[in-house]
Amino acid sequence: MRPKRIDEIRNYIYENKTVTLDQICNRFEVSKSTLRRDLSEIIEDSDIKKIYGGVTVLSKKEMSSFEERYFSNQSAKAAIAAVSASLIEDGDIVFVDSGTTMTHLVNHLIHKKNITILTNNIEVITRAIPFNNINIISLSGTLNRKTLSLIGSSAVQLLQAFNINKALIATTGYSIASGLTCSSPLEADLKRMAIQRSKEVYLLADSSKCGPVSLITYCSLSKVNILITEETPPVEVVNYIKEHGGSILLAKI
Repeated sequence: MRPKRIDEIRNYIYENKTVTLDQICNRFEVSKSTLRRDLSEIIEDSDIKKIYGGVTVLSKKEMSSFEERYFSNQSAKAAIAAVSASLIEDGDIVFVDSGTTMTHLVNHLIHKKNITILTNNIEVITRAIPFNNINIISLSGTLNRKTLSLIGSSAVQLLQAFNINKALIATTGYSIASGLTCSSPLEADLKRMAIQRSKEVYLLADSSKCGPVSLITYCSLSKVNILITEETPPVEVVNYIKEHGGSILLAKI
């Protein structure tokens, strides 16, 4: 009986990718204590992992190179960056995350006054060099060639000292159950600190990022003040964000 139930639960998780404990309990009419025992066996030596309030199937796809990701959905990323830049005001102190969407940001800030950007994004730093109105504070760390960013505990410690108006955050994928996710523990630590130190959190994510789940959750979707994307997300995502006081801005391509 139990081995059959475990197989059925495992198949259910694989079919749905990300599910809550309550969904599994209701589907198979088991208690949470029973489910936790079953999950301990299911998770062992598998690509299923626990997340807050549920479980998810880890993506087996490795992160592609920076160049590949830069040219993927480029028009959407450029439009999202333009909308994000419109939210930045003169004198703002802004954290700019790693990620290819952020590389389009600088050209939309050239008419702003006295903008300070804290970033670990090498491409953003390079593109901002010609513009005297943009003050750049580079976060220290070890170079991650796949993201063209600097990561490490020193970057997190440095960021901890700053008061930030707005954090522009990237993600490998986001969902209600798993929140905002990424594949690097060091990147996750930096993102968490940026979110903690910021008054407002803006998630820059094209439509391909809605649904996928990566290795590490670094923030709940409930903490996002504004989601900036090019297509309206599923209604349950829209409702969730609005119920938690956030909003969604659509970028026109």
